[in-house]
Amino acid sequence: MTTSKWQVDPAHSVVDFSVRHLMISKVKGCFNEFSAVIDADLTDLTSARISLEIQTASVDTRNADRDAHLRGGDFFDAENHPTLCFTATEICAIENDQYSVTGDCTICGITCQETFTCCYVGCSTDPWGNEKVAFTVEGCVNRSDYGLTYNAVLETGGVLISDLVNISAEIQACKCDE
Repeated sequence: MTTSKWQVDPAHSVVDFSVRHLMISKVKGCFNEFSAVIDADLTDLTSARISLEIQTASVDTRNADRDAHLRGGDFFDAENHPTLCFTATEICAIENDQYSVTGDCTICGITCQETFTCCYVGCSTDPWGNEKVAFTVEGCVNRSDYGLTYNAVLETGGVLISDLVNISAEIQACKCDE
């Protein structure tokens, strides 16, 4: 069993989210600044150590006013909570190259246990001789679990913003020199 260290390649990776708005549509966004370190034996990913850190001020929904609101005290409070973190605590094989990854997720200073589905896409060598590995991650978090409760009741019933936030990521990581 050979464990290797991998660091996320931000030029070839994305962390996206979507949340239902007005109960009829979804608003999508991403985080432009994040890092991850993966210590893994690619033949047994259940023993991997994974940590992810996202810079909350890098939130981007393609709307400057909304992004400023998300960085403020009603949501991420990026000034006081500059990072969102996830550290895997348990990885279980589901089938083929799919895994259930459970870990501690910290947003706005509140830590909750979350589980995401992770698919190992594969390993390849780029034209410059760098070994790369790729994963697809999907899951959902309840934002109110982290104190993100800003909302408004609609005249037509329901609320302005859903509590459920869908998370998806495409991660490509480069093998680090040992």
